[in-house]
Amino acid sequence: MTTDSIPVRATDAGPGTVRKTRKATPPGERRRRLFRHPGAGRQHHAGPVAYILLGLAALVSLFPLYWTMVAASTDNTRVTQTPPPFLPGPHLLDNLGKAWQDAALGKAMLNSLIVAGAIALSTVLFATLAGFAFAKLRFKGRNILLMLVIGTMMVPPQLGVVPLFMMMTELGWGQKLPAVIFPTLVSAVGVFFMRQYLAEALPDELVEAGRVDGAHSLRIFWSIVLPIARPPMAVLFMITFVHAWNDFFWPFIVLDMTNPTVPVALTQLSAGYVRDQSLIMAGALLGTLPLLALFVVFGRQIVGGIMQGAVKG
Repeated sequence: MTTDSIPVRATDAGPGTVRKTRKATPPGERRRRLFRHPGAGRQHHAGPVAYILLGLAALVSLFPLYWTMVAASTDNTRVTQTPPPFLPGPHLLDNLGKAWQDAALGKAMLNSLIVAGAIALSTVLFATLAGFAFAKLRFKGRNILLMLVIGTMMVPPQLGVVPLFMMMTELGWGQKLPAVIFPTLVSAVGVFFMRQYLAEALPDELVEAGRVDGAHSLRIFWSIVLPIARPPMAVLFMITFVHAWNDFFWPFIVLDMTNPTVPVALTQLSAGYVRDQSLIMAGALLGTLPLLALFVVFGRQIVGGIMQGAVKG
């Protein structure tokens, strides 16, 4: 009898009875069976209550966009009535064309695309580089520098408006797009976000293997870090792009109406003595459509990146 089997006698033992044997369960397997959850591995299906709650949440989330479309499709008199309209009207195309012409949204959208694209790309690149350095590289003062970066998140941006405006004027960038792009090439939130992801998702063994093969830090970053960091990079790009596209405070200060971004250009629609609410809503709808198109195109990758970063193991 071997050491990995246990004898089991037959119930009617007698002369010539053959002893049956069964393999012993390894200790590790016994522990897994003991602590395994009863529902582990099963498919969990949502019930009707979950679908009802999700449907209500979707309706609440989509209602502002629907109301913007309804207000943009009616005239100013109908929008201000009580109760307001809840069905689209017949003036949507007319209001969209007038808002496009009055606010010069063609040039504004091009400027916003340049500004938001440049800020999003630079933020993703620099934040990933800094996140990799803070997460996996060893150098003196690393923790102090990380605390300083995080500390900048506590400083209100309004405190730096005056010196930043003076700096842009000295550089000759007044009323130009570089004055909007360069102050926001990287964000502390993006650095901290990428550092937290790479600290968990990037094994130290991969970095050490690259060192053994003779790769320097930039080679490791290009060949090892970037493929692993694609999901959070997609999420960070989307968040940064939307924030830069909708930013109004700093572009309104440093740009004028001859070279505006979309939020700055939309202020022209409310500059009259009597505000045309339907025209303002039409301009807001035009300014939102590129973001909706971006999410439709890259939404699957962004949601997949969020889920991949949330599930471990």
